[in-house]
Amino acid sequence: MSEATARTNGRRSKIRSHVEHVLAHQKSRMGMFVRTIGIARATAKIGTVNLAYNITPYVWPVKKRRQHNAMPG
Repeated sequence: MSEATARTNGRRSKIRSHVEHVLAHQKSRMGMFVRTIGIARATAKIGTVNLAYNITPYVWPVKKRRQHNAMPG
């Protein structure tokens, strides 16, 4: 294998691993299962799940703060 091919494969595998981690999170923790008829509905469902995944880091601190403030004491 040439050095250029090895470099290209390394770059692609890095991107692929990032994408696979996101998809695994969406499938396992978010319960994503696309069972629709039609590309438009599937695209809308995947887009909604992506939006929820991207909002998660911003919601997490707010949720923790509310739980902390609700504690008795």
